[in-house]
Amino acid sequence: MHERSSVAELAESLRKELNRYSPGEKLPSSRALVERHRVSPVTVSRALAVLAAEGLVVTRPGAGAFRAVRPRPEASRPGDTSWQEVALSVETAGEAVPRSVDASGVLATLAAPPPGTLELNGGYLHPSLQPERALSAALARAGRRPGAWGRPPMEGLTELRDWFAREIGGPAGTLAAADVLVTAGGQAALTCALRALAPPGAPVLVESPTYPGMLAAARASGVRPVPVPADTDGVRTDLFAEALRASGARVFVCQPLFQNPTGASLAAERRREVLRIARAAGAFVVEDDFARRLVHEDSPPLPAPLAADDPDGVVVHVCSLTKATSPSLRVGALAARGPAFERLRAIQVVDSFFVPRPLQEAALELVGAPAWPRHLRTVAAELRARRQAMVTAVRQELPGLDLPHVPLGGYHLWLRLPQRTDEAALASAALRAGVAVAHGRPYFCAEPPAPHVRLSFASVAGAGELAEGVRRLRTACVEVLG
Repeated sequence: MHERSSVAELAESLRKELNRYSPGEKLPSSRALVERHRVSPVTVSRALAVLAAEGLVVTRPGAGAFRAVRPRPEASRPGDTSWQEVALSVETAGEAVPRSVDASGVLATLAAPPPGTLELNGGYLHPSLQPERALSAALARAGRRPGAWGRPPMEGLTELRDWFAREIGGPAGTLAAADVLVTAGGQAALTCALRALAPPGAPVLVESPTYPGMLAAARASGVRPVPVPADTDGVRTDLFAEALRASGARVFVCQPLFQNPTGASLAAERRREVLRIARAAGAFVVEDDFARRLVHEDSPPLPAPLAADDPDGVVVHVCSLTKATSPSLRVGALAARGPAFERLRAIQVVDSFFVPRPLQEAALELVGAPAWPRHLRTVAAELRARRQAMVTAVRQELPGLDLPHVPLGGYHLWLRLPQRTDEAALASAALRAGVAVAHGRPYFCAEPPAPHVRLSFASVAGAGELAEGVRRLRTACVEVLG
């Protein structure tokens, strides 16, 4: 069971027991609660923090937890915030138009499902796959470094920028530390790139389907996503060239390696074509290389990033350590050349000044430790085993769903549903059956050609939970599809 589920259950149990204690009376010790409820000390601490936030208990360091003397008063009647609908609108042709930001596709994978739900919709490694011990050791070492709590260079620590430059540019050294900005994860880097390269209202070409977080960032930045269809070899370059001509776009965002959600990798001849077409059109290619460190053990050698073969600054490269480590290690990089770099740097400085130095120091400690390559090998082996387990379960339990591509990297499968399937109804039925899945609509910026569902094999405990999750999804399919 996930830690957060245990915390919620213990908090609810303690909430029901509070009436046994008088106001100000001490609750059982943490050790007693650990033994009674068979949970970890961390779970007890977090559950008590939940009750303290609700005003039900008071915690006193060294003394314990006590029932609050005066419970928090009932919330007053909410005010009238309807005026904000006008204030948050923009003036367009003399009319007020709501300017909303749709983050539903992102929230669907970040929100905590009900306790007991198997998460086949997650976007991060299960805690059992995260290098928690190595991260803790790296953070402890980082905190002891001289100057670790001082202000870092705005572009990022030179040593960390140099490490990213070697990772992106390869052994030939086609990138230098001066070409790299350290960012607060991949999402922040994508948002920065969109704002730097495309003016408000401009079209931006995207793969179809594509990552919902990028679509949300594009719309929040005021740019207009324009789809370019992709297949199992990546983006269709013939349609890419036509979309550039028809739209006048000067930015194309893509994931050439283990694309989210299809898992496809851009074929070698298409890699060359994408760069040639973009260079001829005077357009930037934003390369979101999110899954390079999620390669599977049975994958052939990976192609170099597009940025490694681009001396002219066509490619703006985005990568991150987050996916391969922990959701909370939000350290990534932007690599660019020429005036684009200066604009990226200016926007990042205005938005956030810099990435906190202790986090950068911890990232540097982690990637320089012997545990780092061992962790990547472990993840590669585990992802291969989980992919095979999920593919087997899907083919056995869901033969009516089409699996056009089995990726050798990343953490998800992209399944095509029978035509006219109500995706949202299927996702709701799956949740009732005890499994969370991501339906396909948020991955398209225009009308989708068919209904889909995305299943993650990295966000649960192992092969047993994967098989059980697919069985629960079969129950939902029977309910919705008949």
